[in-house]
Amino acid sequence: MAKKVTKIGVLTSGGDAPGMNAAIRAVVRTGLYHGLEMFGIMRGYQGMIDDDIVRMETKSVANIIQRGGTVLKTARCKEFFEYEGRQQAYDNLKDRGIDGLVIIGGDGSFRGAVQFSSEFDIPCIGLAGTIDKDIYGTDFTIGFDTAVNTAVEAIDKVRDTMDAHDRIFIIEVMGRDAGYIALHSGIATGAENILIPERKTDINDIVTSLQEKERRKKLVNLIVVAEGDEFGGADVVYKVLKEKLPLAEIRVCILGHIQRGGSPSCLDRLIASRMGYHAVECLLEGRHNVFVGIMNNKMHYIPLENAVKNKAKISEEWLRIVKILAS
Repeated sequence: MAKKVTKIGVLTSGGDAPGMNAAIRAVVRTGLYHGLEMFGIMRGYQGMIDDDIVRMETKSVANIIQRGGTVLKTARCKEFFEYEGRQQAYDNLKDRGIDGLVIIGGDGSFRGAVQFSSEFDIPCIGLAGTIDKDIYGTDFTIGFDTAVNTAVEAIDKVRDTMDAHDRIFIIEVMGRDAGYIALHSGIATGAENILIPERKTDINDIVTSLQEKERRKKLVNLIVVAEGDEFGGADVVYKVLKEKLPLAEIRVCILGHIQRGGSPSCLDRLIASRMGYHAVECLLEGRHNVFVGIMNNKMHYIPLENAVKNKAKISEEWLRIVKILAS
């Protein structure tokens, strides 16, 4: 029978995402409601190793639900890759009596949790916090909705100047390994071409398409490209198109880290709150080493190993929609 959890630590790891603070708030207040002691671990796994851990009360998470970023900070931690680092982290947790962990992060954070939980007797619950929406087993990840809406708002504004000057604009959005932000923002803003890592880019096909549109006097064209597109991102696409279409007015806009910031959307606050609540309930129920996901508006508990081994895939239906609507 699983040992009863009495003290829970919560951390945010990897890239920050809007809504992480809402998740922290939900975890802390749900734990306190059940009479548990709650601890915030600063700077992710690095804080576990450095013993940078603070006691958290209700007031610790007051007035943070609307804030972007993460009040617990986040960091990459190479030391956690080594057994000695994980042993030091475990010793620090045991010294404080922490017997459960909630880890808010993405794929890399879950990999760390799988490794840590396989070696030590502290159960881990994962919450998918990543703007890339690339975690297998959930329809939503904390931060994606805010990030994609930030991208849409920015692209809409760029489109105004596109229309005024009859230009081709290449807009690069975040997504090193996943094209969800590019796909969703591109469809929502009427992009003529969307370039994503999951699909091979045929640059000649894009050139032919633009030449045909040029003949039809359609001079305003929007290309949305994910930063991790295998062809090489916006700057590389620009160089090729400028060479092939020397008379075209072509501009590049790289949105960058603006997509990670800002106040989280209503949806991100809601799913973060819901996931945070269920993370604590999982530990109390004896569910260990799972991550909390939402599918078809129902909570799902997926083994952390499955989330690490599998990758969310973009459906062929979405790719077909892009092709038809951009014609």
